[in-house]
Amino acid sequence: MVFPSAPPCTQPITWQGFLLTASLLNFWNPPTTAQVMIEAQPHVVSEGKDVLLLVHNLPQNLIGYSWYRGKIMDITHYMTAFLIDGHITIFGPAHTGRETIYPNASLLIEKVTQNDAGPYTLQVITQGDRNNGETGHFTLHLETPKPSITSSNSKPSKADTVTLTCEPEIKDANYLWWINGESPPSSSRLQLSNDNRTLILFSVTEKDAGHYECEVKNPVSASRSDPVTLKVLHGPDFPRISPSKTVYHQGRNLRLSCFADSNPPAEYHWIVNGMRRLKGKEVHVPRITTKNSGLYGCFVRNSATGKRNLVFKEIKVVDASECSLGFYDLIQ
Repeated sequence: MVFPSAPPCTQPITWQGFLLTASLLNFWNPPTTAQVMIEAQPHVVSEGKDVLLLVHNLPQNLIGYSWYRGKIMDITHYMTAFLIDGHITIFGPAHTGRETIYPNASLLIEKVTQNDAGPYTLQVITQGDRNNGETGHFTLHLETPKPSITSSNSKPSKADTVTLTCEPEIKDANYLWWINGESPPSSSRLQLSNDNRTLILFSVTEKDAGHYECEVKNPVSASRSDPVTLKVLHGPDFPRISPSKTVYHQGRNLRLSCFADSNPPAEYHWIVNGMRRLKGKEVHVPRITTKNSGLYGCFVRNSATGKRNLVFKEIKVVDASECSLGFYDLIQ
């Protein structure tokens, strides 16, 4: 970084001399205008880097300058000042040791932190035929870091409440949320905190499952988090056995499939005529006979929710002697 001019080389005024010197500056009590311009160099600064608040359009007949952290010009917010006559530097209560004021009124802030973000006020003191002066205001924004999302529960069950928070907390930043790439829908079950950092989902359902992202934005930069996947545990719902056919011809193959909506996927077991048989979503019996007739039950269980369900289907196997021509055609 190239600085506009060398900083003052005289011994800075310590706190013991601060109040007297500050009172001399305040004696002028100048009216303010908006002609003084302040810009940050670099325009976008990252945390831990240096930034120079460069001042433009300074008036004539200068006596000195004073910088305040914030918009209030009082002793508490007094950071540093420079008196041209004698090249005297003043340190105030808001000075952290990382700020350097230059003879042209510019202010260097070294190793900036998120606490340095926010408004700054420069008071320029002049002397002429009448008391005169100007005040400049500037808001410093740091480059937004990549945020991350913390979740109170990434695998909630139905009807649970989930709180998602966008980290870190950044001063003077706007927070935006995205659900599966879109803005959050308007819903009584969805609530945002006053600063939009926290997203609360009340009584979650399967429809709330998906990818959640947060974005941090200020006037100079924006950054979006990696997606966080919300998985809503539910089910199993009432299972369904397919196909719907219930009558089969002897010698054919029997293949039944069971499905129940569940997250995580349900465990499947088959019960045939009261006896537990196969594990899995399907049961296959080749070349069935009349002995394969009976009740075929599909038992489903979700180990995460602890819920279970059961459905039965009655299967009848007939031989050719039992079938009329029309009925035989029906069951092929």
